[in-house]
Order: sequence, then C-alpha cells, then structure tokens
Amino acid sequence: MAEDLHQIRNIGIMAHIDAGKTTTTERILYYTGKSYKIGEVDEGTATMDWMVQEQERGITITSAATTVMWKYNSQDYKINIIDTPGHVDFTVEVERSLRILDGAVAIFCAVGGVEAQSETVWRQANKYNVARICYVNKMDRSGANFYAVVNQIREKLKAHPLVLQLPIGSEDNFTGIVDLLEMKAYEWNEEDLGNSYHEVPIPADMQEDVENYRTQLLETLSELNESIMEKYFEDPDSITLEEMETTIREATLSRKIEPVFCGSSFKNKGVQRVIDAIVKYLPSPLDMPAIEGINPKNEEKEARKADVNEPFAALAFKIATDPYIGKLTFIKVYSGELKAGESLYNVTSGKKERAAKILQMHSNKQQPLESVTAGNIVALVGMKDIHTGDSLTDERHPVILENIVFPEPVIQIAIEPKTKDDEEKLMLALTKLADEDPTFQVKEDSESGQTLISGMGELHLEILLDRLKREFNVDCNHGKPRVAYKEAITVPVVHHEAYKRQNGGKGSFAVMDFRIDPLPLDAKGLHFSNEIKGDAVPKNYILGAEKGFKMAMSNGKYGFPLESLSVTVTDGESHPTDSDALAFEVCAKIGFREALKNIDTAILEPIMKVEITTPDEYIGNVTGDLNRRRSVLERIDAKVGFQIITAQVPLAEMFGYVTTLRSITSGRATFSMEFLKYAEVTPEIKDYIMNVGRFIL
Repeated sequence: MAEDLHQIRNIGIMAHIDAGKTTTTERILYYTGKSYKIGEVDEGTATMDWMVQEQERGITITSAATTVMWKYNSQDYKINIIDTPGHVDFTVEVERSLRILDGAVAIFCAVGGVEAQSETVWRQANKYNVARICYVNKMDRSGANFYAVVNQIREKLKAHPLVLQLPIGSEDNFTGIVDLLEMKAYEWNEEDLGNSYHEVPIPADMQEDVENYRTQLLETLSELNESIMEKYFEDPDSITLEEMETTIREATLSRKIEPVFCGSSFKNKGVQRVIDAIVKYLPSPLDMPAIEGINPKNEEKEARKADVNEPFAALAFKIATDPYIGKLTFIKVYSGELKAGESLYNVTSGKKERAAKILQMHSNKQQPLESVTAGNIVALVGMKDIHTGDSLTDERHPVILENIVFPEPVIQIAIEPKTKDDEEKLMLALTKLADEDPTFQVKEDSESGQTLISGMGELHLEILLDRLKREFNVDCNHGKPRVAYKEAITVPVVHHEAYKRQNGGKGSFAVMDFRIDPLPLDAKGLHFSNEIKGDAVPKNYILGAEKGFKMAMSNGKYGFPLESLSVTVTDGESHPTDSDALAFEVCAKIGFREALKNIDTAILEPIMKVEITTPDEYIGNVTGDLNRRRSVLERIDAKVGFQIITAQVPLAEMFGYVTTLRSITSGRATFSMEFLKYAEVTPEIKDYIMNVGRFIL
C-alpha cells in the first residue's frame, strides 16, 4: 500500500443521472485489478451498486467507497474513489462526499451534455473548491457530439475546459482518441475488453482539427506559464511533455482550468487514460491547504496539516448500518494517525469513543487495517454516539472542523406500522435511517399524533420505505406524499407577555416586551437581539428566551415550521427568586404563540427547477401540461430531434408527474427536478391548503 502522501488520491465520480458514473467506476475497478469481472449496471451486477434497490432500478442511491492501486511511471498510486448518485433525491450523498474529497472526475454524456444535475454537482464542487477533470463519456452513442459538450461546459457551467484529447470518430465509428499533448493516436483492443490499447496514425481527415486544438492548448498553457510562452513564440517544438503536464497540473489544482478527456466506458475505450489523468492532474492530500477548525477551549482558529506527526483530526462524513457488524462511521483523516482499538474524542458531542476496528471499504466489503494515517478515507466500527459532520480528534488537542450543511426536506408522508407489535421496531429502524441520512427526518404531528417522515422527493421516501421492509422487516401503512410547507412573518408585530406562576414555594416569573420583524424569504434561522438596557434581566435569562423562540419556530400560526424569525427583546422584568432561564424560555414560547394571533402569516411552498427532455413532436403536449401546473417556463433549448424545457414548478403540482409525462409523450420524454426555493402561495392556494390540502393523507 502506498504510504507516501504524494501517491494518494481521494476522488469522487460525479455527474447527472445516466451519464455513466457507475459504469466508468466498474471499468476502473477492472483495469486496476480490483475486480476480475466487469460489472454492468443494466444487468444489476455493478460492484458499486450493492444495494438490492440499486440493482433492481439500475441507479445509484448511496455513495460507495473503494480503494484501488494504479501503476504510473513505475510508481504505485493509491486511489480512494467515491461513486456518488446522480439522482437529485440523493443529493445529500454528493454533498457530503464533495466535502471531504480532494478532487473529482465530472462525467458528461456525449449526447445529453450538461444536464440539470450536472449543474447541481458542479455547483456543489465549486462550493467546496474541488479540483476536477472532465470526461465526456458515451462517445459510441447515437447523437454523440464531443465538441458541443465542451461548449456547454464552457457556457452553461462558466468553466474553463482545456481539451487534451479528441475522439476518433463518433457513434458506431468511435474507435479511439488523439492525445494532443503527445500528438499520438490510440485505439483499444476489443478482444481483451479494452485491457490493452495501441498507437495508430492520426487519421488524415482529423489533421486540421488536431492542429487547431493543439494550437489552442499551447496558447492556453502559454498564458499560464511564462517559460512555455517564450518557447511557444521561439520554437513550439521545444516545449516538453513534462513542462506541459506540470503546468496543467498546477492550473487544475488552482481551479484555472478543467482538463477534458473522452471515451466510451461501456465499450471499454479511454478509461485507462482517465486513470492516468487522475494521478497526473488531481491533488494529493499534500496539495490541499491545511484544514482549519476552531479550538473549543479558546475559540481560536487552528490548522491541521496532512501530516502523520500532527495531532489526530478527522471528519465523520457518512454513517451506514451494516447487518453484520452494526454501525459504520466513514471518516476522512486530515492529520495524525489512529490505531485500531484506540480511543478518540468526539468534539461535537463532547464524548470519548473507541474505534474497535478500522476498515478499508470496497463497496459493501471490508478489509481490516491496523491503523489509518492522514490523507485516507476509511470506516470505523464501534462508534456509538455519532452523527454526520461530527469532528473526531485527539482529546488533548480538540478542534471543531467545519460541519456539512444539508438541504431541508421538501416532501413528507404519514406512516404507521401494520401491527401494534411493530411500533417499537419501526421507531428503532427510523432512528437508524435518520442517523444515516441527514435529509431524512422523523417527527410526530402535534395535531394528528401521526408519525411523519420527510425527505427530498418521492423516490427518496419510496426507497426508505422499501428499506424498512427489506432490512428491518417492518411493514408499514403510509399515506399519500404531501408537501412540507413553511410559514413566514410578513408584517411586524409588537407584543407584551407576562408569565407568572405561584403555587407555594419557588414560583416562575418572566416579563418581556418584544418585536417580531419580517425577513427575506431566503433568510435562515433565528435572528435574535437583546435591547434591554441595564441589568433588569440577567444575560443567562435572555439566553433562555432565545432558546424559547428557537423552539417556537417549529410551529407557526397554521402548524407549519418557520424557516426564519427576527425577534428583538426591547424590555423585560425579572424577580430575584422566582425568575430563571426556564421561566423566560416558557414566556418566549407563550408570547410567540399569542403574538401570532394578532397577525396573518404567509404560507410558503417549495418550488422545483424542472428540466424535461422531449422529442420535438411532443413539445406542445408538455408545455400545455406544465401551464396547468402553475409553472413558470424559463427557457426552451432546441437540439437535433429533441428539445429541453426548463421550468419552475411548485412541488405540490409534480406528484405522479412521471406517469403523466410517459402518457403524453408515448414514454419518450425524460425529466429531472431539484429543489430551487420556497415561495409564498396565492390566497386561493393558501385557502385550499388550510381547508383541504393539509388533511389529505
């Protein structure tokens, strides 16, 4: 195993659904010798799609981790790979993976190009400043157009694609690639499943394109490197391959460019060159800046370098339940070393934990390790009180690393066990699933007493219900999906609340004047300020009031939670013996409820960004149907033989849309959607929600 940090790569495979992520990963496993047979998504035999639901549906649901070795220039490189889902319902898997990855391979379909989820994962990678290379896959497919995809990467993603390969032919005629750095052409041998490839002459009909793109490549490198610029003007042939590759690596790491490659993973062409590129251009842990965190003892910033001699620091980025060994905690180790059986400190919970086992993961199989050092991704067994985003460190040197922020669920359903005996089993199973998935939430409806589960979409909840049945043997009755509405304050309100209880002995006393103000719809959380002059109310009592308002946000005037709240406490009174933080907490909760009686609140609904790809002849059917769904059409992009419609549609109007779309397009259109924003509903819709919609379960 390569222990030199220079020879480790932590990378993710990210893309829109159906771009070929898992197929590409399967080829990487095969060519690196990790597996001896190529698994296929369509046949349900993909190594990385190990869940039954993934094999049945041919989609990736959970991010799977594996480690492979690759020899390049006579050196062994260790590549930790995470294959992420492409479906927007499982965006949490992409979010948490990108948080801990050093680099990524962004895969694009040569036919579909930059699609809706391509933009989402690209945005997520930008958020975490992840260096990436691009791979235009499916060059063998009908309608494949490498050059159009490169333009879309530039225009739609506002990226800087640098073309390093050109395809030889396309569709059925795709046979190999031209390497613009080496100025050589390669074709793959189909007899040995693409295991070997050989050099061929550059096709005569490609000479002009090759020269043009080689010139563009050298011009870009000249802008990035003065030495190359001098040689380019004096003698372009004197520019060495090493100089070019070094410059490309530096520019990729600094996010100035994204190198572009091409191939067909399914037809076993081009994948080895992508693995070479991962090693050559994507960062090692030593290329990454030191991770920063906060020391909880003094609130000072501290940095941890990727060094085995630094104090141990790691981030728990994923929790999974294994039927045989229990809870698995996936961690990225940023610094130091951890040995199996050692204790570590969960800074987030303030508790000590013991790493009974350290496992190197290969999909759902494990290999025990004696220790793990900085720069690696492993799973721990034996952690009890742990959640996604927790910081794990040496107890003597605690540091809180930046947590992972997840989107709020937008859809919910009511569930109940089919038998009374299953009630306890159901709650235990739901707790385990919520531990694994931060975008899955469980709560009890205060009005109906029902158990509500919330998630990112219909497919997300469908998979979770299926897992309840298969993994936990719990059969459930469930209602129809319903929208997770929210409320918002739209007008200011001033309120005086006095909370006094006396029943012999110590009583409860709290008096507050406060003002509630509207906030922008995209604001988050409680914006709390204290304007009480002097010490009429002690600071720790005000902290109790803040806690009370925060808790009150979970239930607005109409029973929906508030996304944000602005509260200013302007005056108050306290009693020397009867007042405490709890009294002010209760006073805040009662006061908030009473204040809302004097105003009306807005109901907000989730708006989805929907992208529909339809053949030309059905465009009228699709747009007509969208108009009936309260949609706002953003744009229609015309392609050869089909059109792509982008629209904003309320989630409430999208339930069961897949069936409708199949019906009106004879099954030939596809769509994807992702959460965009919350927006205020019209008075008519609000009236419907309050009188009819909220009771449909």
